[in-house]
Amino acid sequence: MSTDGNAAYGKKSFTRSKSHFANRITADGKDGWPVEAGRYRLVVSRACPWASRAVISRRLLGLEDAISLAVADPIQDDRSWRFTLDSGGRDPVLGIRYLSEAYDARETEYPGGVSVPAIVDVPSGKLVTNDYQRITLDFATEWKALHRPGAPDLYPEPLRGEIDEVVEGVYRDVNNGVYRAGFATKQEEYEDACRDVFRRLELVSRRLADRRYLVGDSITEADIRLFTTLVRFDAVYHGHFKCNQWKLAENPVLWAYARDLYQTPGFGDTVDFDHIKQHYYRVHTGINPTGIVPLGPELSGWLSPHDREALGGRPFGDGTPPGPVPVAERVPGMGLP
Repeated sequence: MSTDGNAAYGKKSFTRSKSHFANRITADGKDGWPVEAGRYRLVVSRACPWASRAVISRRLLGLEDAISLAVADPIQDDRSWRFTLDSGGRDPVLGIRYLSEAYDARETEYPGGVSVPAIVDVPSGKLVTNDYQRITLDFATEWKALHRPGAPDLYPEPLRGEIDEVVEGVYRDVNNGVYRAGFATKQEEYEDACRDVFRRLELVSRRLADRRYLVGDSITEADIRLFTTLVRFDAVYHGHFKCNQWKLAENPVLWAYARDLYQTPGFGDTVDFDHIKQHYYRVHTGINPTGIVPLGPELSGWLSPHDREALGGRPFGDGTPPGPVPVAERVPGMGLP
């Protein structure tokens, strides 16, 4: 079963396929899908790190009124992502029970599984794109006309080369690396992936020792991509995926960096630790056949002081923080008010 980010796993080694539906929603509509307020629906799972990128970007840029949000149940069945969190088990806007119905409306017998994030065209009910690598970049660049006043520049043109270089290493060794380790079926395969994870984390830690953010002096796409793995690290990747050379909370630089972002509006207020743990521990039965969900780790530390302000930097650059989370999108528990 494919779960998040076009992941494929089973008896063979873990692989991550390219997005089959790679159309883009652009300002000029060159792929046939123009940016248009209210036309599209972003479908996510709060458990999925790839989908969480899109949720964070949407919130930071103030796109809540421009593109609506559908949140799938973190527990899947044999048809993958489902809308059982909604009244009647149907998405209230799309009217469907399963995300696969939007995929089927676009193309029957498509290769690959049903993945999030996905953007669906509301009038036709058809999937537009599941290109998890591109969606957030297009939110930052193609959707500018619909950004809120004071929206930050998450992919500033002068820094794109450096951002791309940083995120390439983070993607290969950290974002994807934890999955390669977790779904490895051979000892050597696991050890290679696990070493890659911690080698890259050490490099990132050294980079962040004297700078608040990964690239430039404000939050960019690079920080969003790293954060969504870090926030899941101790809760699931350390134990469930056997990435246990050390915990995030044991690395002073990365732990402070992750808390800094978590406490920044647009980050922690989108995180649902319950969805994260329920998904990983109950859906990945090949790794956790009992389906038992651990009680820990203790989460209150995410709200403890981080002292990263001393490094300078401006979280939103020349922009401003996003406003309050829409009532319908508030996360219970650890999400910041």
